[in-house]
Amino acid sequence: MITNYITTEVYLDSIKLVFKGEGTVPRFYFGPAGKPIDYKKTDITGVPEFLHNIGLSAFEYQAVRGVKISEAKARKLGEEAEKYGIVMSIHAPYYINFGSPRKSTVEASIKRLNDAIRAGMWMNAYIVVFHPGYYKDTTPEEALKRVIDSLKIVDEFRKSINAKDVWLGPETTGKTSQIGTIEENIEICRNIDKCKPVIDWAHIYARNMGQLITSIDDVVKIIEKLEKELGDYAVKPLHTHFSKIEFGKGGEREHHTLAEKEYGPSFEIICKGLVETGVDAVIISESPILEKDALVMKNICKEICGVECIVD
Repeated sequence: MITNYITTEVYLDSIKLVFKGEGTVPRFYFGPAGKPIDYKKTDITGVPEFLHNIGLSAFEYQAVRGVKISEAKARKLGEEAEKYGIVMSIHAPYYINFGSPRKSTVEASIKRLNDAIRAGMWMNAYIVVFHPGYYKDTTPEEALKRVIDSLKIVDEFRKSINAKDVWLGPETTGKTSQIGTIEENIEICRNIDKCKPVIDWAHIYARNMGQLITSIDDVVKIIEKLEKELGDYAVKPLHTHFSKIEFGKGGEREHHTLAEKEYGPSFEIICKGLVETGVDAVIISESPILEKDALVMKNICKEICGVECIVD
């Protein structure tokens, strides 16, 4: 149990989210990674209202193929999210590799993450999720050093545009070729301001060949490790991703739905671990059926923790 978890307030440009802690029940925010599959309009700014109407409370905008949203549309999206009580995050482009020995690759990666930070600021996203890079052509130690050095440049950009409310969120990655173990992401965040690891439970499960995230204790230990190594800000709130996942020798292969029982990990285990630690969490569905499985996860946690744990 995290014992020094106190009430905190996270301020964004025009929205205030209050995450409660010790002495209260945990609060869970659920939503999809990207445009909901049942949302048929082309205008992304209508997504917050759609999510609110079906009972969800979070949205992770996907810029994984590049940051293409205009400032006007991003600001409108943020306004709609505030109006409907939707917690916003943004996933930066996949084409980021801060571990590369090639200067041109690193420079392009810095630009892509900077673009995501700027768009995140416009849409009032509280965190920018990104994959740090790869070990190819270098050692893990050197790759990690390059990530940290690059992110220091990114942090200077973030400060220069006054995106003070936007956190950086290195995600735990699912392939053994990728930088992004829990320990590596903790080390990144030790060296970078306003940085907290994003915990992708499926990726951790796949990277460890299904040998981790098999018990409530696994979940509790990871959350307590973040709090111990970085401070309680790392779990205020805990930003997480979840889906079932298929893995092979190199780790992650493919995401699956919660209904596909042959794949893990168990979301019931995740929710029980979150409840045991008492942390608030933003839980983003990366299932192929996105918002549908976000609602399934919401109902699972409602059964485990009660309606008072769920932010509608």
